[in-house]
Amino acid sequence: MARFFHPLILMLANLGKSELARHIQYLKAENEILRAKLPKRVTVTRAARRRLLKLGQKIGPAIKHLITIVTYRTFLRWVAGDKAGRGPGNRGRPRTDEEICEIIIRLAKENGWGYTRILGELKKLGIRRVSRSTVINVLKQHGLDPGPQRGEGSWDEFLKIHAKTLWACDFLSKKVWTKWGLAEFYILFFVHVGSRRVYVSGMTTHPDTAWVAQQAKNFGIHLAEQGQEATHLIHDRDKKFTAQFDAMLEAAGTEIRKPNPKSPNLNAFAERWAQSVQVECLDHFVVLGEDHLRHIVGEYVAYFNAERPHQAMDNYTLTRSAEEAPSEGEILCQERLGGLLRHYYRAAA
Repeated sequence: MARFFHPLILMLANLGKSELARHIQYLKAENEILRAKLPKRVTVTRAARRRLLKLGQKIGPAIKHLITIVTYRTFLRWVAGDKAGRGPGNRGRPRTDEEICEIIIRLAKENGWGYTRILGELKKLGIRRVSRSTVINVLKQHGLDPGPQRGEGSWDEFLKIHAKTLWACDFLSKKVWTKWGLAEFYILFFVHVGSRRVYVSGMTTHPDTAWVAQQAKNFGIHLAEQGQEATHLIHDRDKKFTAQFDAMLEAAGTEIRKPNPKSPNLNAFAERWAQSVQVECLDHFVVLGEDHLRHIVGEYVAYFNAERPHQAMDNYTLTRSAEEAPSEGEILCQERLGGLLRHYYRAAA
């Protein structure tokens, strides 16, 4: 039978009245010291409340001098609820299910909807027992504004919303040896944000108004040939992007977005490609003539669009996924630019 009793209870049962008082006084002091190291409010589970009620009611009013985990007033409220048939923890409205909370947060983050719209979506999902105040409280608890977002929101949101029809463009330059000496060529390129694919429209030593306008036409022809659309185009405030260039694109239905001065991060896709082609390719060559430059850039664009893995695309190439790649067969290597760019693949079975 002794194994059914806590050793402390057995010890107290064998003590005299004065010894029992001293032991209780010590245990109470020790409990107070331990409680002082805990948060001011200790959450008590339903099982713990039932246990405290069972033991505490047997002590009677003297519990007032012993209880420390909650106030004596709270304990009396528990007792009253127990006598009225309300179990511990059943007072008030039930907490919202964790799954419903996750759905509310997901709808808010993915769409920027306000609480009213979220309520409607919940009803479509068969969740009808959630009130407006519940949705508002859940959003506030997770640091989200219950009201709907107005306008296009942040720059990141703008990029995500328009990625499929959003392009970015910029110039990069390269010094080239010609028969007249060293000349600086300017290369105009466009990056499709959704797919990361690059289109180089042209290169010249004199990007004047007429030449830049022709590049706008070339870009329109490229879109038609690829069956693509450009609802928005990002470019910086470089003076080489003339008013005529913008006007021609706007006439075709493309909205021009110009980031604030000294904000290269707002045109990060174009900036990153310019860095890639420079570091991975152009810095390795002394370029001799325009034809040489066109060949080098053309080879890199073909490699970039079809053969180079991209971290932003989970290290897949822009034309195929890992599921499509064979896992067996001889490994072959295709070289470009004298082995500077290498593409590895498996021979077809």
